Amino acid sequence: MELCVALDLPSFEENMALAQSLQAYDIWVKVGFRSYIRDGQKIIQELKTINPNFKIFLDLKLYDIPNTMADAAEEIAQTGVEMFNIHASSGIEAMQTVMQRLEQCDKRPLVLAVTALTSFNETQFQAIYGDTIENKAEQFARSAYQAGLDGVVCSAFESRAVKEITDRTFLTLTPGIRPFGESAGDQKRVADLALAQEELVDIIVIGRPVYKSDRPQEVVQRILSKIEV
Repeated sequence: MELCVALDLPSFEENMALAQSLQAYDIWVKVGFRSYIRDGQKIIQELKTINPNFKIFLDLKLYDIPNTMADAAEEIAQTGVEMFNIHASSGIEAMQTVMQRLEQCDKRPLVLAVTALTSFNETQFQAIYGDTIENKAEQFARSAYQAGLDGVVCSAFESRAVKEITDRTFLTLTPGIRPFGESAGDQKRVADLALAQEELVDIIVIGRPVYKSDRPQEVVQRILSKIEV
């Protein structure tokens, strides 16, 4: 299991200070909507300067018509990030179109499909998608697998089932991890490290427990000591 730290702080300077404090660790770092809209390619370049071995997950959750998604995916591949995501609910045609376009790239990033946002509870999800989180997450995972994606974004509670209906090597990335029992905040379906490991999660995304700490490097070291074999 690998660690991804979310760079979700209010300013470029705060995010860079956090990254600097973690430069000794060759981990994943997540750049989301807020940071990328504000800072653009500058944040990608600066992260690679701080630690060339940082693996960057660009968390933009693309959702549009197939060709527009493919255009955006092609541009993302030029940024040098190692991974980005799209919405599985955009449909199998859109996902296939993205992957076909990326075949033209010299080095393509990993592509994950978002199944169900971890901010949804069961009632909220069914009001939008008309089915249970479990059923739709499995349906979306099958479609993403058939479309040739590398994995999905899901909660820890769906990870094992996703692998059982696809392949053990099909990646699961799980946000909303509270490693040591911290407050769930705005997340509804959260898990700790033990559950994530038990459910075969490949990459855990941790934000607040790291960046709200006065000693983020100590939190990261503690997490790594629990998940590295």
